[in-house]
Amino acid sequence: MRIPGDPSVRSLAALGFSAALTAGCTSLGGSAPNPMAAPAPARPAEVLAIDPQSADLRRYYTEIETQRVSNRMLRTDPGTNDLRLTAGRLAETYIDVALRDEHSERGAASGRSSVLRRWAVPVRYSLEFGATTGRATRAADYQHVRALAARLAEASDHPISVTPLGQTDGNFHVLILSESERQGAGDRLRALIPGIDDGAVRLITDMPRETFCLVLAFARDGSANYTEAVAIIRAEHPDLTRLACYHEELTQGLGLAADSDGARPSIFNDDQEFALLTEQDLLLLRIHYDPRLTPGMTEARARRTIFSIASELVAGAS
Repeated sequence: MRIPGDPSVRSLAALGFSAALTAGCTSLGGSAPNPMAAPAPARPAEVLAIDPQSADLRRYYTEIETQRVSNRMLRTDPGTNDLRLTAGRLAETYIDVALRDEHSERGAASGRSSVLRRWAVPVRYSLEFGATTGRATRAADYQHVRALAARLAEASDHPISVTPLGQTDGNFHVLILSESERQGAGDRLRALIPGIDDGAVRLITDMPRETFCLVLAFARDGSANYTEAVAIIRAEHPDLTRLACYHEELTQGLGLAADSDGARPSIFNDDQEFALLTEQDLLLLRIHYDPRLTPGMTEARARRTIFSIASELVAGAS
């Protein structure tokens, strides 16, 4: 998530062995992750004083959220009354967000064709909070993510769950970090995702303030099947913006990796009109995990099937 008009990366998944700015997946190479491959750094005390680098950022993000809400942005309704849903619009929106690369390897806007990428294994979100996040926020956010995971699992018909709070043995790591914590997270990232390259680490540790949150998804065998992911959520965000980041990054990390100006009503749009998943977004996820589509499919191969699925969904919703 970023401020509209700013060129900074908003939501990412890396592609290839070293490129890290393309909506897709990074191949880590080798076999399945070995949790002993890198020692986990010492965990911090459970709760510390506020990060001294956070005060200005908290004011900055709070001002942006206040302005957006006053402009009727960051909506929390499902958007069902905004546009008449048609099979053609749903199918084309799906193609834009699932089969397009949002960013090139240099981070510039791309829009080029991509292939279908998604998870074949069950997704297990693990929330890991930095020491500056208080217990009440941790508990509330955990419940929000559990509810979100249940909606995503129902929409996709794919196993999606959340590990117990405090356990980090999932395969989709969600790190909620303050500025200093994120800047010093390199060792932790290498421990969570053995084989992650330095470029991907720097995307996180050097993240500019205009980047509100991001996700990186990885394929260890070089295929179009994700095996691991990491999302970064800024601890400085006010409640609604932080919740919006959970909705966007935890969904985009499932394979709906790009944004489109034509996606509406949707969170997959840089205009920030919607904070939370819309009904159309859930339909996009349903298309993405339909068994008639398979990882690695191109738009040319998948297009007819996509329109067929979209037609069924629209007919069922009417």
